Amino acid sequence: MIEIKVPTVGESISEVTLVKWLKKEGDYVERDELLCELESEKATFELNAEQAGVLHIVAQEGATLNIGDLACKIDETAARPEGAAAPAPKAEEKPAAKAAAAPAPKAEAAKPAAQADVKATPVANAIMADKQVKATDVKGTGSMGRILKQDVLDALASPGRKGGAAAFSREVKREKMSNLRKTVSRRLVEAKNTTAMLTTFNEVDMTRIMEIRKVYKDKFKESHGVNLGFMSFFTKACCIALNEWPSVNAYIDGEEIVKHDFCDISIAVSAPKGLVVPVIRNAESLSMAEIEAKVVELATKARDNKLSMEEMTGGTFTITNGGVFGSLMSTPIINIPQSAILGMHKIQERPMVVNGKIEARPMMYVALSYDHRIIDGRESVSFLVRVKELLENPELLLIGQDPVKALLAL
Repeated sequence: MIEIKVPTVGESISEVTLVKWLKKEGDYVERDELLCELESEKATFELNAEQAGVLHIVAQEGATLNIGDLACKIDETAARPEGAAAPAPKAEEKPAAKAAAAPAPKAEAAKPAAQADVKATPVANAIMADKQVKATDVKGTGSMGRILKQDVLDALASPGRKGGAAAFSREVKREKMSNLRKTVSRRLVEAKNTTAMLTTFNEVDMTRIMEIRKVYKDKFKESHGVNLGFMSFFTKACCIALNEWPSVNAYIDGEEIVKHDFCDISIAVSAPKGLVVPVIRNAESLSMAEIEAKVVELATKARDNKLSMEEMTGGTFTITNGGVFGSLMSTPIINIPQSAILGMHKIQERPMVVNGKIEARPMMYVALSYDHRIIDGRESVSFLVRVKELLENPELLLIGQDPVKALLAL
């Protein structure tokens, strides 16, 4: 009998939560097959089978486990079931249930419906496929609209009414706060209580950037395999401004100020289980295409809960984009121990005075929240004005200054 224990996932992490079992008690599992999903205060990861055999579950879903605690056992001496990797009862049970519910063609048609774009837990998916329930007919109450087992049962109990909830319902539900959500909550409160946080605002005329994207987006995608988004422009602009105003790229450690000669840019991403902030290392040395590729890679990993601890630690400055959700203006909270964070917002056409005439221009409000203990008002405002200048004149992003002035050494 092989014991599968909770592995070490980081120096500062002492406990994890067992979110769900991907296999059932008594299932025959193959070596390296995923057994369960665990969640630490910073990330989600999976436990794999060390050997093939029959699974015996020890820890239950929702349990809080310490590093090294026993999660399950595998009987590697058990004989493999004939004709399948899973136990025979499980293999025979589903076709029988489908046959009883409806003719075979309809049961087959039900599978794609259950596997719709709406995310659902494995158990919820199985019930929907078995009972021929469309995912679009079930209201998910889990994180980010995820469909849970109880959501499907509610829908079956009240057919025809989405989510199965009665009109004017006053039901109250409680769910345990995840480790990740608890960590986010603690860090946000800590940032508010331990920093002298202040926010300065400005607005950026996005005309030139939008013209560049319109002209070159197809060629850029063809050449580099990634879309030309706004994040690469903002990251480049911030890296140049950070090098010019190093205190914005520094942080306080006790009675010392730690300065960096590199720009590790943290990108705030809304993941299914909460806000995560993966890091683009040495962003100042990357090309526009490399930045865009890294943003896509990190955002995809965040949505799939596949970010590693290394990818979420460090960072010298953060960029967050509330504009994707429609935010027009906000005051972002510093990602401690960093000293500043830049907030991007929705692009909206507004009347602007240009050369004495009123024109409709695509404008974006930008906000810089900073720790006033280390960054003075002059530095914070000058930093944001520099970012604005670089974004409104993207050709400056190439060398950080006007090409003609550089030629003339002015």
